[in-house]
Formats: sequence, C-alpha cells, structure tokens
Amino acid sequence: MDQPLLEVKNLKKYFPVSGGFFKRVVGYVKATDDISFTIGEGETMGLVGESGCGKSTTGRALLRLHEPTAGEVYYKGQDVIGASKSEMKQLRMDMQIVFQDPYSSLNPRMTVGQIISEPIIHHGIMRKGKELENKLSELLDKCGLASYHVNRYPHQFSGGQRQRIGIARALALNPSFIVADEPVSALDVSIQSQVLNLMMDLQEDMGLSYLFISHDLSVVKYISDRVGVMYLGSLVELADKKDLFSVPKHPYTQALLSAIPVPNPKARKKQIILKGDIPSNVHPPSGCKFHTRCPYVEAICKECVPDFRELGDKHFVACHLAK
Repeated sequence: MDQPLLEVKNLKKYFPVSGGFFKRVVGYVKATDDISFTIGEGETMGLVGESGCGKSTTGRALLRLHEPTAGEVYYKGQDVIGASKSEMKQLRMDMQIVFQDPYSSLNPRMTVGQIISEPIIHHGIMRKGKELENKLSELLDKCGLASYHVNRYPHQFSGGQRQRIGIARALALNPSFIVADEPVSALDVSIQSQVLNLMMDLQEDMGLSYLFISHDLSVVKYISDRVGVMYLGSLVELADKKDLFSVPKHPYTQALLSAIPVPNPKARKKQIILKGDIPSNVHPPSGCKFHTRCPYVEAICKECVPDFRELGDKHFVACHLAK
C-alpha cells in the first residue's frame, strides 16, 4: 500500500480552563480528543459535525497553528509535530489553509497584490519585479479574478471574490495539501457552488489534497471522497462518502443525515430527533460520549469507550452496537 500524504495518529488538543483567585488550571476543554485518519494524494476528506465539535481545531492542529497536546502527524513521512522551526517553515510551503471568514482573514490595509505576494516574498521564492507580477496575474486568473484586481483592497470585493483571494493566497507557494476550514459557509448559496467548482478544478489541475471542514452535509457530499463525522472532539465514523450516505452505521451519523433537506417531500425519510443538550467537552460523559443522546443506548455504552474499529471496506465506526 502506498504511503498516505498525511497520516494522523491519536491527535489531541486540550485547551486549559483557568479559575479561582489565582487563575489556576482547573480543567481542560478537550477540543480534539484522540483522532486518527489518513489522507491520500489527490484525495478530499470531508470532516463534519455540529458547531463546537472540534473540526476547525483539528485542521489547525495539523498545521501547528494550534500546538497539539499529544499525538502524531506525518506529512509525506515527515514528523510535523516534532519538526523544528526551520523545518516547519519548509513544511508550511506545502501545507496551507483557507480560512472560514473571507471578511476577517484578509488584511484590510493591504492590496490584493500585497496579500498574495507576502508568502512568496517571505519564503524567498521571488522578489518584487516583473516575475512576481506575472505570478500574481497567473494566480488571480486561476482563481477567476482579473489582473487589474491586484491593486484593489479587500473592502472593494464581494464575499465570494474575497474567498477567491484567500484561495489564491493559499496557492501562492504551490502546496500539495490544503485545509479548507468551512470555506463556503459565509457565502450565498449561488456563490458556494462557484467556489466549490473552483476548488475541484484546482485540485485536478494541481494535484491538490484537501481536508474539507464543514457543517453542511450536502456540500461535503458534493466535494469529498471520504467523510469523517466528529462528535464532542472524537471521530465517530469514517467511510467512503457513498457508504456513509447510503448505510450510516453510527446513530449520530444517522441523525445528521436524516436532517438533510430533500427536494421531494415524499422521498424524505423519518427525521431522527436527538434529545438533550450536547454535553460539556470539559467533563465529557463516561463510556461512549454520545450515550446521553443516543436512542439505542445500552449499559455497555455508559461504561466502556468504544473502539474506532473497521466494519469492512474501510468503513470505521466507534460504536459498540454497530454491525
């Protein structure tokens, strides 16, 4: 079997919680809790779940924008977490991120040309001059923008155009892997499809791999090859998108899929309504984290943490009762 482009083993990211007069650490927010997966070359892995389940933290921890608490991350066989500052600088040329909010992720005091050229100049690839101008024009053209946009400021663009600028910035260093952190959630539906198609075209042209983070299952189904489902910091199911959407094994995945709107009301399946609130990720439930809301809960679910096991054909699930 070929080595995966990205390999993640038992990744954890805990944020300390301070309290009391002396602001001592009284607990930890377990944002990402023992997650493992791989991403192959040219593959798109979708990561879905409710708001606050740890999707974005996972993506940022892979790039060490958040320093992981524990675990291992390997990119093309190289240890990311153990990389030195100079090694990490080289890795960042190959591992980029597109942020969720195109309004706050761009510096309003910089022109489009300055925003996109900043990483190129910082890494010493090119200096200011005709070659850099040609590079900027090429990147803007790839992302559906005009070369004359180079001297404009972010406030002069629509949300969709700003996200295209963010994508162009991510492509400036010719990366192989991009974390797309809810890149279309802040955009109108009509603009979402344009940006998604752009990302898919760029993937085909440049051989990109994506970790595509979203809470929108329809978007994830459209762009992803495999889909991972997160709940309260943990990965509860991971499978090829066809398998996951046709035969979901975990009760939480089943509930999520039942809530997807369908054009034909007669074809709609019965919606699964989860009872209760999402537990705290500072003090998560014992055993299976989902047992407080699961309609099929049994005694073993409350006591034992389920293994993230393969049920067949690379379909993984963390559930005692799944078959």
